[in-house]
Amino acid sequence: MEGDDERPVHPKLGVYDFPAVKNKLSDESYNLIAYHRSKNTNPFEYARKLASDVNTLIDAGVPPRHIALVGFSKGGVITIITSNELRNREINFAILAGCAGPVASNKEIRLYGNILSIFETSDQVGSCDFLHERSNAATSFTELSITTDKEHGAFYLPRDEWVMPLKQWLTEVLR
Repeated sequence: MEGDDERPVHPKLGVYDFPAVKNKLSDESYNLIAYHRSKNTNPFEYARKLASDVNTLIDAGVPPRHIALVGFSKGGVITIITSNELRNREINFAILAGCAGPVASNKEIRLYGNILSIFETSDQVGSCDFLHERSNAATSFTELSITTDKEHGAFYLPRDEWVMPLKQWLTEVLR
């Protein structure tokens, strides 16, 4: 999510309702922190900021296994780059339609930790399997495909197809 509008409208894919997504992802079993990024955020710089935030939590005594980062689209790219920055096999990372762009072309980027990938079968941004195959540091890797025929817009709204498996995974890995 970037820019001034928390509910931007894509001409083809519709409204990206960030507040509704945050609301649906909220849960009593974990603390949700969801950032609204500035427009044109550099993914590598932002990943370094997130890695610093995570290290601050760890330094304050939060066990790495109790930390999960979740990102959709560019946020998924940032999540992957943050995993590579941290190189901590205990942290949990969920990638929603994010295995594209700089992570696809940069062969040095690897996945670390416990990984969940969810992608939409009608979307150009598909499986993260290629990234998992070139990474040897992922503690676990689970990938799910959903089929809504909404392309990238499948993640614009808090649809049960991806929200429910994500929340179940979060609840399990953050125990």
